Amino acid sequence: MTDLNATDRTDRTDRTDDHDLRLSSRDAVTLVARRELGTRIRSKAFRISLAVMVLAVVATSVIFHFVHAGGPSTRTVGLLRQDVSLAAPLEVAGTAAGEHIATRIVPDQATGQAQVRAGQLSALVVSVPQGLQVTVDKSLDGTMRGALGAIAREQALDAQITRLGGDPGQVTEAVSAANVRVATLQPAKPAHTQHLIVGIVAGFLIYLSLMTCGPLIAQGVVEEKSSRVVELLLATLRPWQLMAGKVLGIGVLGLIQIAVVSGAGVAAGRLTGALSLSLGGSASAVLWAVAWYLAGFALYANLFAAAGALVSRQEDLGGVQFPLIMPIMASWVIGISVLPHNPDNTLLTVLSMVPLFAPVLMPMRIALGVVPVWQSVTALALTLLLAALLIRFAARIYRNSVLRSGARVSWREALKAA
Repeated sequence: MTDLNATDRTDRTDRTDDHDLRLSSRDAVTLVARRELGTRIRSKAFRISLAVMVLAVVATSVIFHFVHAGGPSTRTVGLLRQDVSLAAPLEVAGTAAGEHIATRIVPDQATGQAQVRAGQLSALVVSVPQGLQVTVDKSLDGTMRGALGAIAREQALDAQITRLGGDPGQVTEAVSAANVRVATLQPAKPAHTQHLIVGIVAGFLIYLSLMTCGPLIAQGVVEEKSSRVVELLLATLRPWQLMAGKVLGIGVLGLIQIAVVSGAGVAAGRLTGALSLSLGGSASAVLWAVAWYLAGFALYANLFAAAGALVSRQEDLGGVQFPLIMPIMASWVIGISVLPHNPDNTLLTVLSMVPLFAPVLMPMRIALGVVPVWQSVTALALTLLLAALLIRFAARIYRNSVLRSGARVSWREALKAA
């Protein structure tokens, strides 16, 4: 009797120990997520791709800075002493044409021609009865030709006014005072260059992360399925815990990617002066990009995991995940094609409210400042609602397919399976 009681106590102790060792749902998901994140973040491919993306956004800021900081090009034009009155009109005409024209007095025409030949002067300009005579080394570009042509016509007009007894100065003053006044019925949209660049970069980062992390989830599922590792994992984990952990781990990986690249881009833009938007405006664009990445990832990630569970070979993965990739690609193509030229396009506005397209299109429109608050909030709510509805759909497909090897399982068959 004593032996039986001892045996019973031992059995109860073993069952208690087994119960204590069993992971809770939260611990199980966290464990899988940490494993997935640690494996991916240590991979050489991720580090190289992250470094390339950071270098790309920093290089873009530096190039943008030097292109705009370079200012107009400088041309040095030689004038004879009797033509010194041409100096001011030349500088004004050059500024209007986007160039800086500096003038230098030369003692005579021969000296000026020698300096042009030596490259010390871009051109030598001399007044002649028919207008202006220009001496250049090889050819006269269109910008300089246009500026000098305007001066020659102005000189001819002044000569005619003087011949008719008028005052060229008064005529010039009257012409300069004449202008065009524009009355707008609607306020101008703040869709300037920097907002456009920020919007395109935000959309591209989200597009790239979804196109990278989504297939990465599907590939991971297929790898575990084809190597039979999933059978060992599901001996201690429920299918939804394994799927949720994988999605969470790679989602954090994508979030790190978005945060690092966006932060590097904003910092480089602020340091180089290429990004003159207020810090609040820049931070707002980054925060919206992060929010939309999370919403988009929540929408697509579980579907990519379910798609990976349908097949047993990497070769078959392209066919099942193509329907998921298409909306992401289409939204980026539509955004980059239409947004720069017509940010208020009706089709663009409608698609940016549709959950499957919103994660890429809406942050691009938000950065441009053309989105009413109600549209951005509504689109975000719809995207999160659809993501919540699709979680059970994806989990059911994953559960019913992940242990089935061999031929590809159809979406309909996976849903119907017990």
